[in-house]
Amino acid sequence: MDLLTPTLLCRFGEVTFVRGRSILTTVLAITLGAVWAQVHPARWRGAGPTPCVGPDGGILQCPPAAGAIAIRAGRLFDSKTGRMLTKQVVILSGDRITEVGPETQVRIPAGSQVIDLGQATVLPGLIDAHEHMFNDRKRGETTEGGLLIAVQNAQADLRAGFTTERDMASHGHGYGDVAVREAINAGRIDGPRYQVSTRGIVWSANPANPAAPDNPLDGEVIRSPAEARAAVRTQINGGADWIKLYPTGDYAFMATGEATYRLTYPMPVLEALIDETHRLGKKAACHVMGGEGQRNAIIAGCDTIEHAFGLDREQADLMVLKGLYYDPTFVRYLEPYMDDNDAKNTGGKYRMIPIFEKAVNLAASTKGMKIMMGSGADGSTYAHGTQALDFETLVKRGGLSPARAIQAGTTINAEAMGMGDRVGSIDRGKYADLIAVSGDPLADITELQRVKLVVKGGKVIRNDMGQSAAK
Repeated sequence: MDLLTPTLLCRFGEVTFVRGRSILTTVLAITLGAVWAQVHPARWRGAGPTPCVGPDGGILQCPPAAGAIAIRAGRLFDSKTGRMLTKQVVILSGDRITEVGPETQVRIPAGSQVIDLGQATVLPGLIDAHEHMFNDRKRGETTEGGLLIAVQNAQADLRAGFTTERDMASHGHGYGDVAVREAINAGRIDGPRYQVSTRGIVWSANPANPAAPDNPLDGEVIRSPAEARAAVRTQINGGADWIKLYPTGDYAFMATGEATYRLTYPMPVLEALIDETHRLGKKAACHVMGGEGQRNAIIAGCDTIEHAFGLDREQADLMVLKGLYYDPTFVRYLEPYMDDNDAKNTGGKYRMIPIFEKAVNLAASTKGMKIMMGSGADGSTYAHGTQALDFETLVKRGGLSPARAIQAGTTINAEAMGMGDRVGSIDRGKYADLIAVSGDPLADITELQRVKLVVKGGKVIRNDMGQSAAK
């Protein structure tokens, strides 16, 4: 759900209406997003400027009036073509891009705030399609404490240039990710545009035990196709944008060195999960490592295949044929702890990291494969705000060109998330979400780790480089 443009309400006694809009339209707007209402003078007692009322009825400062911003860019990355353009101007009005093009052709409106970035590079706001805003819930942690950590993580990501994100399970915090999404959408806190998958759905072959009930805040446990469909409905009713599934569990190595992967859902259960998700107009993301569960996820049409250590040629080709997306979360599974675990479990004989690298390079070489950029950042080993490391790793170890790596974190992710008409490229009519870096990321992909300017919805979140003046 996207933030609606703030609308001024007029209050007379107990009657509220919007100039030029019906009461029904007003109620719908209040239901769908942030609608700011100016406090009626009779209720205001003179404590500072006349305040506004948020969607929750609380008093707060009125948001500043939106003005036009003109950004001069020495370079601008066209994420649709993968080309770098020069001497461009982007005009922002309110939360949208209203014009973009060569500086010789774009007129800057009078009174605009001008941000002159010199020879810097402007890019669309980045998209992380697999992160966990909530850290793993620790014993004794309060709900309030977990929410504060999630907000801190969201704001770190936004300042790092990630203006849109997809959260892949709340890690024992129930539907807390929905609360964070709604707070961002309502304008109560700054954060990325945010799609969530709430609790996730896990499989158990054991009957429910009344003496040890399933944790209502952790992954929802299912034991049959009927329970699978019911769980999907429950999570969507609770606010889930995506359904997070786990068709495989852990991996292990046989004595021969062959990797094996634990199957979780029986195929009829997986098919029920994905079918119900699609029937309700949502998408499913499948955490898979390899083996039969991974193959089942592809055959059943899971919309995004996450991780996929054991991806092979047959599976890659089938993914392309079915139009599925591959989200490797590359850095997260190249970290030293992976080798530490493998050394402990195999006596140093076998390693998963080379198998995973081979899978990502295979995907990169597969014509038509839609590779996403997802970090897997979860507060355990990978710090929020540093996810641009994945762009570097996709280039240096994954076989992607710099342009394709950036497209993975812009146009491809936007398309996978059903947001291609709103984010992912710098185009007229799309949200005014953009970033800037000093150098050229096509020449040095690590530039994305040093973001200097972040704008989300026309609001300047940070500007460490631009000279700003009124025109």
